[in-house]
Amino acid sequence: MSLADELLADLEEAAEEEEGGSYGEEEEEPAIEDVQEETQLDLSGDSVKSIAKLWDSKMFAEIMMKIEEYISKQAKASEVMGPVEAAPEYRVIVDANNLTVEIENELNIIHKFIRDKYSKRFPELESLVPNALDYIRTVKELGNSLDKCKNNENLQQILTNATIMVVSVTASTTQGQQLSEEELERLEEACDMALELNASKHRIYEYVESRMSFIAPNLSIIIGASTAAKIMGVAGGLTNLSKMPACNIMLLGAQRKTLSGFSSTSVLPHTGYIYHSDIVQSLPPDLRRKAARLVAAKCTLAARVDSFHESTEGKVGYELKDEIERKFDKWQEPPPVKQVKPLPAPLDGQRKKRGGRRYRKMKERLGLTEIRKQANRMSFGEIEEDAYQEDLGFSLGHLGKSGSGRVRQTQVNEATKARISKTLQRTLQKQSVVYGGKSTIRDRSSGTASSVAFTPLQGLEIVNPQAAEKKVAEFLKVKGEKSGIMST
Repeated sequence: MSLADELLADLEEAAEEEEGGSYGEEEEEPAIEDVQEETQLDLSGDSVKSIAKLWDSKMFAEIMMKIEEYISKQAKASEVMGPVEAAPEYRVIVDANNLTVEIENELNIIHKFIRDKYSKRFPELESLVPNALDYIRTVKELGNSLDKCKNNENLQQILTNATIMVVSVTASTTQGQQLSEEELERLEEACDMALELNASKHRIYEYVESRMSFIAPNLSIIIGASTAAKIMGVAGGLTNLSKMPACNIMLLGAQRKTLSGFSSTSVLPHTGYIYHSDIVQSLPPDLRRKAARLVAAKCTLAARVDSFHESTEGKVGYELKDEIERKFDKWQEPPPVKQVKPLPAPLDGQRKKRGGRRYRKMKERLGLTEIRKQANRMSFGEIEEDAYQEDLGFSLGHLGKSGSGRVRQTQVNEATKARISKTLQRTLQKQSVVYGGKSTIRDRSSGTASSVAFTPLQGLEIVNPQAAEKKVAEFLKVKGEKSGIMST
């Protein structure tokens, strides 16, 4: 085959694929339109069976029959041996769990059918009773006569007393019209079908819960039997579920099977069956994603325990659930109250305080002088004179004021006065004693000083200053010795 022949063959195959795809699309589009037209016609049609076909389906009857059969057998946990997928009852549990989702969708369709039909008689009832099953039971109880609202025991078991009062008041003023016998029969048929489907759903839940406690007891304890059956069905069995990581288990069932326009649940991204389980939904919305990750991690451990048929009594499941609940309680605890703490003691040690004469003299030197005290003192009720023209408000206080009671004299600042030792003071005192003149060479005193002294007796007299100093020193020494003897 040449290159041109191969090219022609490829083009013919591509053309056949396009024709087949377009043919399939042409077939599917009328099918979707037919379903939409049929649904629209059936909602306004004669019977509810034209839109709700699950009740009469063969699949529904077979599953319910198998459920009744296995319930009557009362199988024990010892019968589940080896892989769970090999058990004949496992497939029935998965199918029954999937059937509950279809029953939910069927109930939404029937509720819409009854609401559209009964709005002719009592249009306000839809807003007064928002719950679907309560609305269906109320329609079946009231029927064409709205006067049954008052003193109706059956209605009191469905609605609260406050709701019954509002419904009775609204029914007395409604603008609805009477329904014909045929319309009333169709409504009763739809109500009976919805209530029977609801009863079948609860029957399936009871069966699944009773059997999941034998197949996966630990997993059922954590998230419930219904949710455990759902994630097992999506994962393809308990063995496959035990091999999956927690991040994948959390996303199982992320695309939930719902009918557009009939479902009242909002589809959240990256949320699966675990997120919509009761244990996660019991928390506030801001904690649900965090809780779903925690529950998925614990479900992984529980599934691995169940796959090896360990802890058949559910001991591991109870321990994991207690751990989950403790963490939930810890997350929801209020923040601790901030206590007002005193400042800590400083790390610096106590400083050594100086005392004695040296410290006292230092305080006197650094303290306020007498001049500053007088300048700071002000007289009451007198206008002060400013010391400078450019500095208003700066005065000299009591400095230089008359009437202070003190004779003004030169102020000597004791703090800044020169400090000399006692030895130097005695030396200066000796030098200050003058009997005549002093040697200019020794003391470097004035050159006019002389050793000639004037006395009243002899007139001029020459004296020895050093001899006089010796006499004074001896006199002081003797006097000191006498005073010491007297003190002893």
